[in-house]
Amino acid sequence: FTCSLSLTACMDVHAEEERDGIRFSWNLWPNTRIDASKIVVPVACFYTPLKKINAPVINIEPTSCKGCRSILNPFCSVDVVGKLWVCPLCFQRNLFPPVYHEISQTALPAEVLYTTIEYVLPRVVLPPPIFLFVIDICMDEDELQAVKESLFMALNLLPNNVSIGLITYGPTVQVYELAFEYCPKSYVFNGAREFTSKQVQELLGFTTGANVPGQPRQTYHPSQRRFVIPLKECEQTLESILEGIQRDPRASRPGKRPLRSTGVALSVALGLLESYQGHSARVMLFAGGPCTQGPGLIVSDDLKEFIRAHHDLHKDQAKHIKKATKHYEGLAQQASQNGTVVDLFVCSGDQCGLLEMKDLIRKTGGMCVIAESFKFDIFKESFSKLFNTDASGNLNMAFNATLDVQSSKELKISGIIGHCSSMDKKGPQVSETEIGIGGTTSWKMCGLDPHSTYGIYFDVVNQANSPTPTQQKGFVQIQTQYQNSAGHRILRVTTITRGWAQPVDGPQVDGSLSLSAGFDQEAAAALMARVAIYKAESEETFDVLRWLDRMLIRLVSKFATYRKDEPSSFELNRNFWIYPQFMFHLRRGPFLQLFNNSPDETAFYRYMLNRESVGNVLVMIQPTLDAYSFSGPPAPVLLSSTSIAADRILLLDSFFHVVICYGETIADWRNKRFQEDPKYTNFRELLEAPLFDAKNLMLDRFPHPDFRACDYGSSQARFLMAVIDPASTPTSVKPEGGVVLTEDVNLEIFMEHLKKLAVQ
Repeated sequence: FTCSLSLTACMDVHAEEERDGIRFSWNLWPNTRIDASKIVVPVACFYTPLKKINAPVINIEPTSCKGCRSILNPFCSVDVVGKLWVCPLCFQRNLFPPVYHEISQTALPAEVLYTTIEYVLPRVVLPPPIFLFVIDICMDEDELQAVKESLFMALNLLPNNVSIGLITYGPTVQVYELAFEYCPKSYVFNGAREFTSKQVQELLGFTTGANVPGQPRQTYHPSQRRFVIPLKECEQTLESILEGIQRDPRASRPGKRPLRSTGVALSVALGLLESYQGHSARVMLFAGGPCTQGPGLIVSDDLKEFIRAHHDLHKDQAKHIKKATKHYEGLAQQASQNGTVVDLFVCSGDQCGLLEMKDLIRKTGGMCVIAESFKFDIFKESFSKLFNTDASGNLNMAFNATLDVQSSKELKISGIIGHCSSMDKKGPQVSETEIGIGGTTSWKMCGLDPHSTYGIYFDVVNQANSPTPTQQKGFVQIQTQYQNSAGHRILRVTTITRGWAQPVDGPQVDGSLSLSAGFDQEAAAALMARVAIYKAESEETFDVLRWLDRMLIRLVSKFATYRKDEPSSFELNRNFWIYPQFMFHLRRGPFLQLFNNSPDETAFYRYMLNRESVGNVLVMIQPTLDAYSFSGPPAPVLLSSTSIAADRILLLDSFFHVVICYGETIADWRNKRFQEDPKYTNFRELLEAPLFDAKNLMLDRFPHPDFRACDYGSSQARFLMAVIDPASTPTSVKPEGGVVLTEDVNLEIFMEHLKKLAVQ
């Protein structure tokens, strides 16, 4: 009996994404290495390990292939009489374990019926996670109060069994002893000095005494119980300490920045947690400004020195960046090895050093929120969403996760682009061609959440003289193991299959499909965007833009139909129609354009693009625009200046911003309060409709978007004008809609040039 799924089902990319959390750039694969090099966009997929799906959950150990260690799946050949199954990846024959002795053709195990399945591994339940709050006490008093209010809210949302710790920092670093109930008691570290993990543990009174024979093995020293304690045992003490925390009196100095020891605070936090072996943990840093003292210094405390900007980085004039980046990279490596997640909440009117600290969140899978103030909804709503729970009462986050990728012999793994670190697991499936974090088939994610999405890139290795027959299938299996907040180890296994396409330039084979039939332009655009962002980290922006242009020209030249040197004959396959639009908007977006963005903002935008799923990445690249008017129901309109009209309300969603822009006529009626007149109920409903839709857009998004409501022509309308296609400019012959003051080319001119270059 052979379990298989039809190619037609796999080609329904949206249904498969909902079912398995996976989406491929090509849903038919090139069958030789040469063909793979001709299609420009690599064979790759987006995978969301914690996507909420209706996968069956079983409480047994998984059944693994003794050859390649892949797990029983729907594409195995099953012999119900002989109790055998054949692995589709390596063709190894395996015996079913005794627990499957009752299987038959009418009573098959869930593993061979579902492409994604979860195992609750029957192992020792691990300790609940630790949450260690690290608070900057140099921020203004009202900002500090907003942080404390959010922490009080978090204590009410966290499960009682999690453990809590507290560190504050300014010129010095204070580690609070939560077991001391009578008054706040803390251990103080010099904020200008560097501390190793061993020194931190010794100064806090931890010892590494040997275990006594015949006595129970100590998990950790009793002194450790003073600093990290279950929430149910220290909630009142912690609340009392938080209420008493005040702004550092040394923070205000004429002509000087406050002395912040951010680098030392993080070193102490990670050194403290390193002693809690077997515990997963999150360090949550609340920073109100850049590090100005000690290791990890971003900018000096002298206000005459400006914090680095993009032009300083370009001219290699940022004098602190190399040393600071090296310090935080070392901390990121330490956190990753110990399974500690680092979250950064940085709220300030100036930069806080996210550019230097970005590895802390990228290598550990941490969260990041940047805003101008801790009092704004961007921070408060985002922070509260972190503690949402599922139907079982577990937090919507995972700890100490690993992701393993296995494939059939025709594919090798080039790498992954996302927030993780390599586990250096070598093997025959590791490709020599690296994309992103390569050289391994296994990666570690200290933290996962339902939005964490990874781009996995593959390399087709078949030689031209031995192509794969088109009637065969290729397979990929992804195994994600993680710990939930209750301490249970969960293994999610997703197995997919794809067919092999006919040769790109070869003769047409009856019954086989061409590569273009399986192209998913949305997933391809998002995956290529990640590659471009990865290249931009080490290459000049101009070179990355030129690379994007070359790749686009090569792709459309390959799959369009045209007569040579005749742009008017150019016609693109419908599966490729909107791909050039995505590349046009990607080139103009904040991910590659540095103008009008600080280095911290650029780092944040790139961080977000590398963690979200296809749909959200596309909204970042090409925002959505909906129009509301009396002429009909709300409808999507072109992201173009021609969509602006006086009698329209526009709702823009760029993922980071949600903007409602009122046309001149609508704004005039609103200012005259027509909506308050019972005779104009329809006008009141028109004004309410975009507000309702905007609220729904922001409901589940992380981080919470910046919401703006403005009139066309006002200063706030810049958020709309900056992203729309400048179809109408002052030099246009017949301007339509809104006029955009820019020298950028519009989409129409971009496409005309693309056609000319493609047909050459």
